[in-house]
Amino acid sequence: MVMGFSIALIVFSALLMLLVLMHKGKGGGLSDMFGGGMQSSVGGSSVAERNLDRITIVVGLLWFACIVALGLLTKSTG
Repeated sequence: MVMGFSIALIVFSALLMLLVLMHKGKGGGLSDMFGGGMQSSVGGSSVAERNLDRITIVVGLLWFACIVALGLLTKSTG
């Protein structure tokens, strides 16, 4: 059981890193240093950006749930 949650945590961690890096920079941060500040969007967020936000939140919650489950499992078995 612990091994399954550990593998899920590794997968969710890698997926969360990729999803965060896929977000468009809002300006004023490190994204400007890498050329993200050159583009400015006049309108609001596109549908793809909103879906990416939702997916990132869901994966983040699953990542957090894996950490909590691992903590409870290791506390009860150890």
